[in-house]
Amino acid sequence: MPQRHSKNNNDLAFFTYDERKKLGYGTQKERLGKDSIKPFDFCCICLQPVIDPLCCLKGHLFCKECIFECLLAQKKDIKRKVAAFNLQQKQDQEEELEKRTLERERQLDAFDHLNSSAVPHQQGTQLADGRHAFHGANSVRVTAYEEEALRTMKAFWLPSATPEAQERVQAPLMDTCCPQGNEKVRLKDLFPITFTDVPHQEKEIDMHAVKYLCPSCSVTFTNTQTLVAVSSCGHVFCKKCAEQFVAQDKSCLACNKVCKSKNLVVLEKGGTGFSGHDENLEATTFKHVGSGTGMGLSRPTTQL
Repeated sequence: MPQRHSKNNNDLAFFTYDERKKLGYGTQKERLGKDSIKPFDFCCICLQPVIDPLCCLKGHLFCKECIFECLLAQKKDIKRKVAAFNLQQKQDQEEELEKRTLERERQLDAFDHLNSSAVPHQQGTQLADGRHAFHGANSVRVTAYEEEALRTMKAFWLPSATPEAQERVQAPLMDTCCPQGNEKVRLKDLFPITFTDVPHQEKEIDMHAVKYLCPSCSVTFTNTQTLVAVSSCGHVFCKKCAEQFVAQDKSCLACNKVCKSKNLVVLEKGGTGFSGHDENLEATTFKHVGSGTGMGLSRPTTQL
């Protein structure tokens, strides 16, 4: 049975709807699976279970060693950028001083040339017998206006007039930032996190995963729950207990340490897999179709 002519008509000057669809044009959506979601107790840098966990004020968890190395590397990079920026500033000042000096010398030479003689001085290459050398078309003298025009002419096809692109160093930011949220973070802003382990009797049931529970209601933490950490002591509670008890009593339920509402930090997690938890579980990307994009060689995208 012959196929439809509209799908086989590929001699048009534009992409048809079927061709755009096969090339993957437009917004592509894919639902994220469990393997693409970071568990709540994993480090945001090494993506491994946290060791000596530290948390920032935005709720991102890090291993102590990982975040220390990250902040130290950022400080070294900032120091390097500051040195490069200071060197650039020094070079700019030297170039500006040199331009002013050359401009002053040019003005003095022009003044001396006007006052020394009314006859312009012939500057040419002379031979031993006093005659001017002939170099073909190059022997024709040009005026000062022509020399200035040749020097400032924007002719990119001439090697002598090709501009040089100078890479400018921007003024660096002096603050370290969080590697996960890109917000300003300092070492003293990090606070340690203390998870409450599941009792040994329950832990023997499932030896493949380390579980934690809420010290108030003893509910086992999973990636589907919203967890709240107390920055003053580091204990972690479920959101329900944190709002109903910790925020109301203004004290930690595990250590009775005084805390305020601003000390409650919601821990960020990577999602909840395929369970419904009001999280954005779809990864979207937009692809263009056109000359030079290489989309003609791409395979059609499979909708999941």
